[in-house]
Amino acid sequence: MAEELIITLPDDWHLHLRDGDLLQAVAPHSSSHFGRAIVMPNLKPPITTTAAAVAYRDSIMKTLPAGSNFSPLMTLYLTDKTSPEEIKLARRSGIVYGVKLYPAGATTNSQDEVTDLFGECLAVLEEMVEQNMPLLVHGEVTDPKIDIFDREKVFIETILQPLIKRLPKLKVVMEHITTKDAADFVESCSEGFVAATVTPQHLLLNRNAIFQGGLQPHNYCLPVLKRETHRQAIVSAVTSGSKRFFLGTDSAPHEKQCKESSCGCAGIYNAPVALSAYTKVFEEAGALDKLEAFTSFNGPDFYGLPRNTSRVKLAKTPWKVPESFSFSFGEIVPMFAGETLDWQPSLV
Repeated sequence: MAEELIITLPDDWHLHLRDGDLLQAVAPHSSSHFGRAIVMPNLKPPITTTAAAVAYRDSIMKTLPAGSNFSPLMTLYLTDKTSPEEIKLARRSGIVYGVKLYPAGATTNSQDEVTDLFGECLAVLEEMVEQNMPLLVHGEVTDPKIDIFDREKVFIETILQPLIKRLPKLKVVMEHITTKDAADFVESCSEGFVAATVTPQHLLLNRNAIFQGGLQPHNYCLPVLKRETHRQAIVSAVTSGSKRFFLGTDSAPHEKQCKESSCGCAGIYNAPVALSAYTKVFEEAGALDKLEAFTSFNGPDFYGLPRNTSRVKLAKTPWKVPESFSFSFGEIVPMFAGETLDWQPSLV
């Protein structure tokens, strides 16, 4: 059994860094373990223009520790008002790497919805094909009549399949997939055009984790955790060696009081434990030889970016996850708070 692994420095292809005090608090956790990250645009107000993305990137860079080589890859928030010209500006900027589609109300700060993807946004999507700009999709419908556990499947059937049929050359990342339906759909599409990110929580937890021993707000995220059969299916997909799946933590920090409230926020803060958690998944599946491709190769290959040249060491040295991280504004509770994890990462 391996006691140490050395792999190419991973990237995080789906990350929430927030802004203000939260940004300053959490950025070092991601920058210490990842070379690059696709940074989500769902701030208040959302990042809808290239100019806003440039400003947000500047604010992220100011929070990084001295000597950090971490590179934030910015995204735009797609709205009915997004123009094809904005997509051209984004591509020319050299700092924007994707455009994010959020269904209205699907996650934190997703009120600025697209109301007509094939009407208002069609010209924008066609320009994205021209510019080779990926569409990053939160793949859930938000119709309240649709059961929350079925919203990913219905999104694939009613929105994603028609979109890919209409624009087969559009690069699409189905973010944070949670179901066998999504894993099977991604595998059925043309390689190089449709891919998926997968989080640690959806690989290691099922929906029981939200309810065992009372309501567990720190295991509540969107898309919500699914039943065990779906968890097993996405574990099989990512540990199979398929190039269509890559690391995306969806690390989503909220202050403790916002999680432990009468209407708790959705989101799991996993940045401090993500590499340890992913390694656990691949070890348990007997697939440690496929970990590096998932964490470090498949993502940059899909985005057309060079792989990192730095390395990270994963040592089988048990360590205890802090119960929380304390800051001047409050506390953030990480995934697996207070638990012991087997694998500990460090830069080589």
